[in-house]
Amino acid sequence: MSTTVLLVYALVAGALVGFGLLGALVAVRPAKPTIAGVLAELDASRAPSTISAAFVREGLTGWRGSLGTSLTQALVNRGIVLTSTRSNLNVMGRSLEGFLATTVILGGCGLLFGPVAVGLMYVMGLEAGPALPLALAVLFAVFAAAAPTLELRSQAAKRRRDFRHAVGAFLDLVAMNLAGGRGVPEALTTAAQVGGGWPFSRLRDTLAFARLQGMTPWAALGRLGEELDIEELRDLSAALTLVADDGAKIRASLSARAATLRRRELAEAEGKAGERSQSMLIAQLLICFGFLLFLAYPAVYNIFNVS
Repeated sequence: MSTTVLLVYALVAGALVGFGLLGALVAVRPAKPTIAGVLAELDASRAPSTISAAFVREGLTGWRGSLGTSLTQALVNRGIVLTSTRSNLNVMGRSLEGFLATTVILGGCGLLFGPVAVGLMYVMGLEAGPALPLALAVLFAVFAAAAPTLELRSQAAKRRRDFRHAVGAFLDLVAMNLAGGRGVPEALTTAAQVGGGWPFSRLRDTLAFARLQGMTPWAALGRLGEELDIEELRDLSAALTLVADDGAKIRASLSARAATLRRRELAEAEGKAGERSQSMLIAQLLICFGFLLFLAYPAVYNIFNVS
């Protein structure tokens, strides 16, 4: 490789590293709060979350906690909300500070992987251009930083399915309590006390929060649906708000919603079973094809190697 090409590679690599360092400094330095960020922070302080602090299981201390807090404050100052990520974290009972700190730490570890891999290649006697360490560093940094987000989405989707299943049972219990002569608030509280598991614990905490703060139970359930991004809770809140004075209509509406949830879960289960059946069929076809190749290989080899 000529000296000119090496010089060009060095200049490009240096420029990219310089731009990366500049971007990191701009991202980390305290930003001037925007109007959107100030309004969002003010709204958050006026509307306390229905998420119980007991569900946030991450204890952030030391430099990791400081890093997560700094990153969160920087996003708030720039008016970046991350609504979907916050909803997924609320479902999992995790904090945004811990998630951001983990993402940045994993991204930094990914940056170190490229130079280490190229160093191992040089030790083994393999030659590599000067652009390879930078390319590998950026590639692995992106993958490492994206891994927490992908894992969070997958886990949150599973927990939302569990919560929707619990909501269907909760609606049936509320309808039974209404048929027994209880009012809507009492029926909601009693139904939440009957069930077990983390979804019913979340519902119990939400209704207790509503009672302490002077909110209506359906308003608290609607806020919980917004925080967890669960459409069924938002629909339940809207329905209870509209027909809170008519017990008979509420019972019929809740029973219909519970039946709809069960039919939807059944359709999703049948769809997943069909997908898995197709996957198994494709796997079986591949196995059969490989076995046929194994049987035909000697004959084909003899045909093409006849002297």
